[in-house]
Amino acid sequence: MAKKRVVFLGPPNSGKGTQAVRLAALLGVPAISTGDMLRLEKAAGSELGKRVASILDSGQLVDDALMAEVVTSRLAQADAREGFLLDGYPRTLPQAATLEGILEGQNAKLDHVLLVDAPEEVLVKRALGRGRVDDTEPVVRERLRVYRDQTSPLVDHYRRQGLLREIDGNLEIATVEAAIHDACEIGK
Repeated sequence: MAKKRVVFLGPPNSGKGTQAVRLAALLGVPAISTGDMLRLEKAAGSELGKRVASILDSGQLVDDALMAEVVTSRLAQADAREGFLLDGYPRTLPQAATLEGILEGQNAKLDHVLLVDAPEEVLVKRALGRGRVDDTEPVVRERLRVYRDQTSPLVDHYRRQGLLREIDGNLEIATVEAAIHDACEIGK
């Protein structure tokens, strides 16, 4: 199966992380969750982790320059050269421009951008059910507000490029997975 470069967009708890891991395994590419990378750095107490800890705890987004460092470094690794699934990046139009620049430098481009979404109350319920220390209702709702404010412009950006595929994340996992396979033209 051909390796692909795929971006997953969607609010926190829409199921995109679960689906990214499944699709990555099928395609033989790494599933790269910038949120997981940042949380690991924070837990490890690394220099990067110290820089992002208060940002993560407040529900805000890490700034574009810092995210560019993290993503540039990760996409330069050998396992991501031929394909990847990015979950959590880009989240802003400047981050999308940075990603396009990284890919141009590799003489590559995105194959698909998948928007996995679900109603806000479903997203809040899922978040509170995970039991993470930083998942309080006010923080979860703030993350959703920040997502909608800062990430929504990406939907139009990728729609204009013809890359956007919209997926209903409020369905059973297997149904969402099948919709993603259709959107990525897997098995066709």
